[in-house]
Amino acid sequence: MTTVIRDASWIAAWDAPAGRHVYRRHGDVAFKDGRLSHVGGRYEGPAQEEIDGRGLFVMPGLVDIHSHATSQPLYKGICEEVGNPELWWSGLYDNKLVFETDAEGTAPSAEVAYAEMLLSGVTSFVDLSAPFDGWLDLMARSGARAWAAPMFGSATWHTDDGRNVIYDWASDDGQAALDEAVAVIEAAERHESGRLAGMPAPSTPDLCSPRLLGAVMGLCQQNRWRFHIHASESIHEVQEIRRRHGTTPIRYLADQGLLTPRTILAHAIYADTHSWVTWSRSEDIATIAQAGASVAHCPTPFARYGAVLESFGRYREAGINLAIGTDTTPHNMLDEMRWACVLGKVADGNLDAVLTADVFHAATIGGARALGRDDIGRLAPGARADLVLVDLEHPSMRPCRDPLRVLLFHAAERAVRDVYVDGRLVVARGRVLGLDHERALSALDAAQVRSQQGVAGRHWSGRGAEQIAPYALPVVGE
Repeated sequence: MTTVIRDASWIAAWDAPAGRHVYRRHGDVAFKDGRLSHVGGRYEGPAQEEIDGRGLFVMPGLVDIHSHATSQPLYKGICEEVGNPELWWSGLYDNKLVFETDAEGTAPSAEVAYAEMLLSGVTSFVDLSAPFDGWLDLMARSGARAWAAPMFGSATWHTDDGRNVIYDWASDDGQAALDEAVAVIEAAERHESGRLAGMPAPSTPDLCSPRLLGAVMGLCQQNRWRFHIHASESIHEVQEIRRRHGTTPIRYLADQGLLTPRTILAHAIYADTHSWVTWSRSEDIATIAQAGASVAHCPTPFARYGAVLESFGRYREAGINLAIGTDTTPHNMLDEMRWACVLGKVADGNLDAVLTADVFHAATIGGARALGRDDIGRLAPGARADLVLVDLEHPSMRPCRDPLRVLLFHAAERAVRDVYVDGRLVVARGRVLGLDHERALSALDAAQVRSQQGVAGRHWSGRGAEQIAPYALPVVGE
């Protein structure tokens, strides 16, 4: 069946010769059998379904290259301002981890995150999570194009005093976790939906032995998988890799042969050029660019700790492929894109350092390139029919001289009306069709209550939830 969106007011079309998105006005978009057949101008062929495109902005589905669906949604209202000044205000190693999602809350957490992504125009996402029963089927039920990225390592970390990070090394060096990850990835590739894939996600360089990282890269080369790893995401990690190997995390990965065009570096924020890092040389950015690796840029979690990438413009100008991820709660891709644009300007002190078109490119083409795909993240004949219909009549979109700027800076997910993946409707009139968003939210409510009840027993200081994450305002009268 051919579907035609007739006379769309605005279209963000892909101009292949120019290598950029362009606006097209008052044109048609047609798709059949999961692929786009016509973008812009008048479609004269047969059509079994027509959608009135007047008052709509048609854009490609967004690619969320980095999300943590099973853990982050529970942190809502808890961890936005929780950090540890003894560990560079990071919540990675101390306060944040004591708010755990239990087994009963894991699937609802993921379902909430998937719904948030879809509602903000995401049609492809990568979920870095610990595997759980039903994970792949839930991904498939979302209707999105998804990559399962099981996280694992040779060690875990904890702190006994809030100042020092202690590494607990697995007796098998993480081999069992790697074997489980491989099984999940292979199952994703066989999934009947045909929209799932996978990639290994060793956690961070300081939590993985050289042997484990080498084994992972060998599997990636053998199976043509992507390779996703957090790197230079904390000052502690930078200092620890310096202590162990005398180099930066980026240079360490390069020296181990782990930076390739298949590599996706999550964050890479604390490069050797960052103002929070003291280093004698400035090689990290050039090293990433020369290797052809991609960077998953997720500004929100770092901005909450007062840090920014230094900078989006600098990485882009060096030739690094930048993609956008949501990482934390909320999994709102449009919100993350706005932060990327604004904070990129702030980091460089320059209005033109990062423009809307640059971030839109990263959230579409950049993500597709990181995943090795040339058929998503763009509206062009032959590409997958992953597209988003934005309601230009929504109050938040009016007046609308420039639909993309208005969407990112003003309307965000409120104006997303419909979302298609492979030509199949997955969000209709602002409602996710394949997921039970409300039921998942109710289950997550209960999981958050359970999590807070056990905080004091998990935190090294014995403090409870209200001491670690006090309310924004004092609670009185109870």
